[in-house]
Amino acid sequence: MEKPLRIYGEVLRLVRRLPKDTRAYYAKYARENFVNYREVDAHDSTTLNELFLRAYNHSIWVLEKYSVDQSAADKLKDICHA
Repeated sequence: MEKPLRIYGEVLRLVRRLPKDTRAYYAKYARENFVNYREVDAHDSTTLNELFLRAYNHSIWVLEKYSVDQSAADKLKDICHA
């Protein structure tokens, strides 16, 4: 459970780098996605790794959309691929 919480926290940190008028939307979106997948079996590493990769890829897409330097997601990448 620790890794998903670290990823969620890092996604919220990235949301703070977005334009002010978009932050609430993406924070809510992130929360809804993490809540939707809370029932995933903690021992199903394949599914968890797919979800972690999806969180990272979507974060990169959003950062690119708002022209935020993608290197801001380096810590998220490290967490997701650890």
